[in-house]
Amino acid sequence: MPETLEGAVALDAMGGDHAPAATVQGAIDAVRQLGLRVLLVGRESVLRRELAQRGGAPKGIEIVDAPDVVSMDDAPTAPVRAKRQSSLVVAAKLVRDGYAVAFVSAGNTGAAMVTAKLTLGTIDGIERPALAALLPGIHQQTLIVDAGANVDCKPQNLMQFGIMGHFYSQAVMGVARPRVGLLSIGEEEGKGDRVTVDAYKLLAEAGLNFIGNVEGRDVYAGTVDVVVCDGFVGNVVLKVSEGLGEMVFGLLKLEARKSAFSAAGFLLAKGAFTGFRRRVDYAEVGGAPLLGVRGACLVGHGRSNPKAIRNALRFAHSYGRHSVVRDIEAKVAELRSHGRSEGE
Repeated sequence: MPETLEGAVALDAMGGDHAPAATVQGAIDAVRQLGLRVLLVGRESVLRRELAQRGGAPKGIEIVDAPDVVSMDDAPTAPVRAKRQSSLVVAAKLVRDGYAVAFVSAGNTGAAMVTAKLTLGTIDGIERPALAALLPGIHQQTLIVDAGANVDCKPQNLMQFGIMGHFYSQAVMGVARPRVGLLSIGEEEGKGDRVTVDAYKLLAEAGLNFIGNVEGRDVYAGTVDVVVCDGFVGNVVLKVSEGLGEMVFGLLKLEARKSAFSAAGFLLAKGAFTGFRRRVDYAEVGGAPLLGVRGACLVGHGRSNPKAIRNALRFAHSYGRHSVVRDIEAKVAELRSHGRSEGE
């Protein structure tokens, strides 16, 4: 077991398309630039070599050996069946056993979710954990729950997503009274499929600041703080948002090359364009928290670079130090006592 590093975040250093180079560099940056403490989890010999190439491990980084590696092609159940000494499982156990406040993985998303659920356990009354992703907006960021963990949902699942998003928005994002909206094809109460219509009723009775149905345009308009939807829709929204941001910036660069006048204009507005790119860059957030498990888990993008890893560690540390899990558990218990968490 590692030495006690108060407030440390465990990092699955073998997870991700660019691991371990990107994860090790991201951890170093998090320690030096943000003052965080990081437990690097993975094959010790590999991690020591990566650290040596960068001048050695700075104070605040400790290696925790984990001989197995979960690949992107492995089945989601691989960590708990065939690779129980993987960096993913060991990182989750560090949170479970109190050695870390949170763990981060940019590896196999399905495996990370299964590992977190089985290693940390789920909050009483939460049937399905959900990914919560931050999307950019003109005046604020919007939290979308679920962003890809659950394809088929029941009305009570969506209601629970709203509860989890509410408390995460309060504790981590600092929104005093989050506006919770249900993503649908129209603002009217009766719009949407059967699941959405039934979920509307449950959310309206959940004691949240529920503002009703919201449409796709509301995600970026600043009119809602937490958007509730199933993971299929949420993941599509997330990936379209990433692609749209990259396309817009690419088009701006393309237009700038068409003439000397356009190029001069681009250079004059370079600061504004840089700010725009920062707003739509997934690496600025680093990952999505998995809400509903008994511990802080943040799932990063598979192509995470060092910047994304650094920011994922920052967000995970903030999440892990708040009482989000306890707050969600208390609210769900309250609703269960009134028979509302099961749609009764």
